[in-house]
Amino acid sequence: MSRPQQVTVLGATGSIGLSTLDVIGRHPERYQVFALSGFTRLSELFALCVRHVPQFAVVPEAAAARGLQDDLRAAGLPTRVLVGEEGLCQVAAAPEVDAVMAAIVGAAGLRPTLAAVEAGKKILLANKEALVMSGALFMQAVRKSGSVLLPIDSEHNAIFQCMPQDFARGLSSVGVRRILLTASGGPFRQTPMSELAHVSPEQACAHPNWSMGRKISVDSASMMNKGLELIEACWLFDAKPSQVEVVIHPQSVIHSLVDYVDGSVLAQLGNPDMRTPIANALAWPERIDSGVAPLDLFAVARLDFEAPDEERFPCLRLARQAAEAGDSAPAMLNAANEVAVAAFLDGRVRYLEIASIIEEVLSLEPVVALADLDAVFTADAKARVLAEQWLKRHDR
Repeated sequence: MSRPQQVTVLGATGSIGLSTLDVIGRHPERYQVFALSGFTRLSELFALCVRHVPQFAVVPEAAAARGLQDDLRAAGLPTRVLVGEEGLCQVAAAPEVDAVMAAIVGAAGLRPTLAAVEAGKKILLANKEALVMSGALFMQAVRKSGSVLLPIDSEHNAIFQCMPQDFARGLSSVGVRRILLTASGGPFRQTPMSELAHVSPEQACAHPNWSMGRKISVDSASMMNKGLELIEACWLFDAKPSQVEVVIHPQSVIHSLVDYVDGSVLAQLGNPDMRTPIANALAWPERIDSGVAPLDLFAVARLDFEAPDEERFPCLRLARQAAEAGDSAPAMLNAANEVAVAAFLDGRVRYLEIASIIEEVLSLEPVVALADLDAVFTADAKARVLAEQWLKRHDR
C-alpha cells in the first residue's frame, strides 16, 4: 500500500464512530483520519481532533464552529472546522477521501452519505435510514457511480459475509432461499405485557448485550431497529420482504444467517462488539485485527432462538408492512418513528405510544412513488407533521 487510506468518519462521537476510530488507531500504517463530524458532544470531538489530527471537523452550527476552531487553533492543530450539511457533504465527497464511515443517526445522514456514493467512495454504511428512506434511489446511485457499499450493522455485515460473492445476480440465481435476521429481543423480551405501558427511557436504553446511543437503544427495545434492518436487507441483497425472516436470539452471538436451497445454513458468529463488522468492512476483502476478544463457545454454552411476538413488538409488524408497501411508506415509517422516539425520550409519551403514533401516520398519509430525493424529504416532512399533530392532541 503506497499510502494510508484516508477515512472520513461521519458521526465520530457516537458509539459506531468511536469504535471505528479504535480500529483505525490499531492500524496507522493502513488508515488515516481525513475528517470527523460531531453533533452535540463538541468537547469529545475536540479530544478526538487532538488525538487523530484530521484535516477537517464538521459541526452543525456556526457558533459551535467558531468555538471549536478557536480551541483547535489554541492547541496548535491545523484542523479546519466546517459547518452543517454542506460541510458534511464536502468531507464525504472530497477527492482525497478513500472511505466514508456513514454513522450519523437518522434522516440527517442521508444527504452526506449520498454525496459520498455519488463521488464513488467506499461506503461503510451504518446509517440504515439512508436505505430505508431512499432505497431505490440510493442503490441506483451506487450502481451509477461504481461506489463500493459495505454494511456495518452487525446483522447485515454477517449476511454479507455468508453470501456468495456474486449475490448481486439475485438470490435465486445464487441458490439463496432465505435471509435469517437475528435480533436480541432487547430489554423487554420477557417483561410482562402489563408492565410495558410504564417502562422508562432509562429501562428502554438498558440493552442487555450492546452499548449504543439512546435513540437506537429505544429502537432495539421496540424492535423497530429490526424492522428498519429488514427494509435495509431487502435493498442491500435485492430480497423480497417475504425472503427475510426475523429470529430472536438472546445471546447475540450469531449475528445472522443465510439459508441455501440445498439445506445449508451459513452463520457468522462473534462477540457482540461492533469493531468486528467495522474491521471487516474497512479491510475488505482482507482481514485485520479489530481488538475484539476471541469467541469463547464454552462460556456461551447455549444458543437460543424464538419467533418474535408482534403483539409485544408492533413496530416490527409496522415495518414489515411498510417494506411490503414500498415507495414512500418506509420513509414515512422512519420519520414518524424518529419523532415518536424523541418524544418518548423527552417524557412526552409512553413507550407503547411509539407504535400508536407510527401506525396513525401510516394510516393517514397515502403511499406515493419517490421519483427523486426531494420527494423523499417531502414524504419525510409530511410524516413528521402528522406525528407532531398526534403529540399535540395527546399533550400531557
